[in-house]
Amino acid sequence: MNPSSSLQAEFSLLIAKLILHANDLGYQITFGDAFRDKRVTYGHPNSTHRKRLAIDLNLFRDGEYLDKTDDHRVLGEWWEKQHPLARWGGRFSDGNHYSFEWEGVR
Repeated sequence: MNPSSSLQAEFSLLIAKLILHANDLGYQITFGDAFRDKRVTYGHPNSTHRKRLAIDLNLFRDGEYLDKTDDHRVLGEWWEKQHPLARWGGRFSDGNHYSFEWEGVR
């Protein structure tokens, strides 16, 4: 089963707010993996990326790429407070992953 377009839109709006929050904290964001077409063979077969409920965000400060999970902690913990379905990948070794849980998949 697929999530409603209204849930996908709510996720997208909150991602926009996350990016603005990151900017307010002095970070810059670029997009990583977002929607995964069914032809993509990596990742969980029911990935929230395939449901348009997940995105991987690349984090920078002063031009430096911040690739550690801990670099995302402040944003991840903020994200988790924004919605009851909000999940941060730092809780499962994927620090730049921000999603809404869907059918038990983060």
